Formats: sequence, structure tokens, C-alpha cells
Amino acid sequence: MTTGGETAAEDLPSPAPRSKKDRDRLPIKMLNDRILVQLEGPDGERKSTGGILIPATAQVGKRLTWAEVVGAGSSVRSMEVGDRVLFNPEDRYEVEVGGHDYIILRERDIHAVAAERLDSSHTGLYL
Repeated sequence: MTTGGETAAEDLPSPAPRSKKDRDRLPIKMLNDRILVQLEGPDGERKSTGGILIPATAQVGKRLTWAEVVGAGSSVRSMEVGDRVLFNPEDRYEVEVGGHDYIILRERDIHAVAAERLDSSHTGLYL
């Protein structure tokens, strides 16, 4: 018990224990300059222009990878959720959320952003 209007920890109701299923459904907020992306295609596979399926495990020199932004921290300025970003697959942290695999990157690790909202007059490139 406490006096003077203060509440002690033992006076507060204890939170109900959460099941694993409930914890998996909690919302996630990316912090600072972190970006949560999901690789395009199953497990990072890609197709050549001729339609040949190239598995993610195929050894190719230093090749950059495209992914879709699914979450962005409050300090991220250059991209939004839904944009496609180009990054080096060696500069990443992998995480599983709700049975899906995602990658966490820093904004400085992104080499390019592709989005319809961008003004194409600055780059002259069409991706």
C-alpha cells in the first residue's frame, strides 16, 4: 500500500500473459534509419530476360538485389513503403516475422530507389 496518491507496483493489475500467437501479431515499428524489405520472388529467385529461372543460390559476382520496402523508420527520408530499392545482399540482417522472411537495412546501404512518385527528370533512367 502507498500513501500520498502514489501507486506501488504491487497495486497495479498484472498484465495477462501473452501467448506466442498473440506476440506474433504485435505491430512492428522500424526505428531511426532502418528499412524492412522483402525480396521479390520466392526466396530471392529471379528470371533472366529470356525467361530462365535463376535460383537465389546461384553464384554471381557482386550483384545488387531489388527488394520492396515494407517498413521504414522515422528518420528515413528517401523512400516510402511500396518503393523498390537496390542494395548489396551482403549488407543485410535477416529476420523472420509471422512466418515470412524479411531483411533489415540502413538507409545508407540503399543504392537506388524506384517508385512512380519520383520525378524522372533528375536521373534520365527508366527502370
